[in-house]
Amino acid sequence: MNLVIDIGNTHTDMAFSTHGRIFRIVRFPTEDWGSGETGNRITGYTQNTHVQLVLCSSVAPSATRMAEKFFTKSGLRFIPLTHLNCGLTIDYPQPETIGPDRLANAIGAMDEFGAPVVVVDFGTAVTFDIINKKGAYVGGIIAPGLSAMTDYLHEKTELLPRIKLRKPRRVIGKTTEEAMQIGAIHGYQSMVQGLLRQINNSLKSTLVPAIATGGCAKLICKHAPESFALRPRLTLNGLRLASNRIN
Repeated sequence: MNLVIDIGNTHTDMAFSTHGRIFRIVRFPTEDWGSGETGNRITGYTQNTHVQLVLCSSVAPSATRMAEKFFTKSGLRFIPLTHLNCGLTIDYPQPETIGPDRLANAIGAMDEFGAPVVVVDFGTAVTFDIINKKGAYVGGIIAPGLSAMTDYLHEKTELLPRIKLRKPRRVIGKTTEEAMQIGAIHGYQSMVQGLLRQINNSLKSTLVPAIATGGCAKLICKHAPESFALRPRLTLNGLRLASNRIN
């Protein structure tokens, strides 16, 4: 049995992993790594379970250090996912700069959909990760996340409110809140569709499978014309596959 952990900017996802599946998924705020409560939570979570290794992808270095300290002190083998142990072919000038969550996403997408494939992760940032037809990770795109954009409008203007993200009923807003929701949801859909078309052109392909994951994936992709495959557990599944190889 392995333990796989995805430490994001906002949330941490954790699950048990066997060769063929992940299970008992839990989520907690990443900021909680700085409290003793997280240690108690993980101790209770792993109680009476033999864990062979802990494989972690993280975009929060301070939380990673705290996680490594906790697991090492607990006598568990803690391994960060990197470009060196992920098993991917990487065609990228500085592979050490690729986020480990993006590597895990690429592993999970390739395992299910083959190559070429594009992963769109709608998290705090929205990231595109591209695998070419030869099965090599060739790069990606990073843009502000949906929540980051709407929070920025609220924080930098006196009259624009903080809004709850939801699918707008129309394309022309009748209130300030509705206008912001339209700009966010429809604007993001248009951005994603435009970037996917350009990626397809760059890869010289008519339609590369697009895999959506992350917190806002369902909201953005539900009514998008492109055919998305929604995989909310993609990162954890990629970590599972990587842990099978490392183990």
